[in-house]
Amino acid sequence: MYFTDTHTHLYVSEFDEDRDEIVRKAIDEGIKKMVLPGIHSIYIPMQKQLTERYPENCFLAFGLHPSDVKEGFEDEIEIVKNNLQTGNAVAVGEIGIDLYWDKTFAEQQKNAFEKQVILAKEYKLPVIIHVREAFDEVFEIVDKLNDKNLKGIFHSFTGTPEQAEKIINYGGFKIGINGIVTFKNSGLDKVVKGIDLKNIVLETDSPYLSPVPKRGKRNESSHLIYIAEKVAEIKDISLKELAEITNDNAVKIFGSL
Repeated sequence: MYFTDTHTHLYVSEFDEDRDEIVRKAIDEGIKKMVLPGIHSIYIPMQKQLTERYPENCFLAFGLHPSDVKEGFEDEIEIVKNNLQTGNAVAVGEIGIDLYWDKTFAEQQKNAFEKQVILAKEYKLPVIIHVREAFDEVFEIVDKLNDKNLKGIFHSFTGTPEQAEKIINYGGFKIGINGIVTFKNSGLDKVVKGIDLKNIVLETDSPYLSPVPKRGKRNESSHLIYIAEKVAEIKDISLKELAEITNDNAVKIFGSL
């Protein structure tokens, strides 16, 4: 039995002191596959280093995170495109719209998101979508671009049952569930209960959103087990069955990792 962490940022500075130890710990504890979504071009060298060091365990995705969209973001999109041309990415991401902290670059975020979704379709890759306080804006763009060639993950889902249903009805998307499902007052457990497991993938979003009982500490991919245990409890199934279903879901999005 093994699990797939479909979203982990093991290349960021929070892991500079013990990165290899953290990756090996995850592998040893059964988290055999880890997808590394991009944030900004400054991280690409470390992303590549990790996937070269752990080619059977770590997988690349390139994208400009919405919080890093500023004036002149087109240069970053060009870097994403250049890296996609190498052919070793499993997805375009993390991309999307985030209007939680700052709406200054809201229009640029929409533009950057749309351009990167189009890139994903061009390169026949799935997208990893970040949405915060922006479901309507994201849905508007996906509604426009969705077809049989578009698939991906709505990462770190915190939406309503109705929003989950809309995502599922697109046809090619899965819903990413992370440590938030373990938070006492998040309400996400009730939403997850109503989502068919065939539509769910697991993720940590490390080093962020550490699950209970590690909340408040740096998150890491080995903590995926706590998320898996919570989802298995909600769905009243064994960890083994959960692993098999969610791994299969990940393969449907990314291809064979």
